Amino acid sequence: MRWLKPALFLACLLPLAWWSWLGWQQQLGANPIEYITHGTGDWTLRLLLLTLLMTPLKRGFGWSWPLRLRRMLGLFAFFYATLHLVTYLWLDQFFDWGEIGRDILERPFITVGMLAYVLLLPLALTSTNAMMKRLGRNWRKLHRLVYGVAILGVLHFWWLVKADVREPMLYVVLLGILFAARLYWVRLAARGSASSARGA
Repeated sequence: MRWLKPALFLACLLPLAWWSWLGWQQQLGANPIEYITHGTGDWTLRLLLLTLLMTPLKRGFGWSWPLRLRRMLGLFAFFYATLHLVTYLWLDQFFDWGEIGRDILERPFITVGMLAYVLLLPLALTSTNAMMKRLGRNWRKLHRLVYGVAILGVLHFWWLVKADVREPMLYVVLLGILFAARLYWVRLAARGSASSARGA
């Protein structure tokens, strides 16, 4: 399975390569900034959900390979989230910090989007093996923030589109399934622990 990580790495770069090609050909549409902003946001959410999918695949099917891809998926989610943020700060607002501050305070979808990025940042910074060893058990607790990031990301998308919520609803359903799977395994583990305690 040595080809898995290189293949995933290249696959995760495909959206960026596609946008670069469209930009080179001047085919990003009438509003290129909006196109890139939405594209980077979409891929952030998709990669976040794929990151959360890896553990259910491991537990549900007994496969070991999904966990080997989880870190890379998470880092690419952070990469596209950073592109999403930079597009907003630079190309949309031209680093007008006063206007950016007003946006954060007055527009709820930007508020939750910024909060999601703030929570995602420490996850990316502590994704190395060295940080895992340094933090020990706290590393696992810290990385549970990814659940909050995913919820805020979906909410950010929902509040952005306002009217036609069919696409955000799809993310809500997928996220709900992923959370339900985790809740099922938590309860299953609790029952197993209770049965072991009674047997002892």
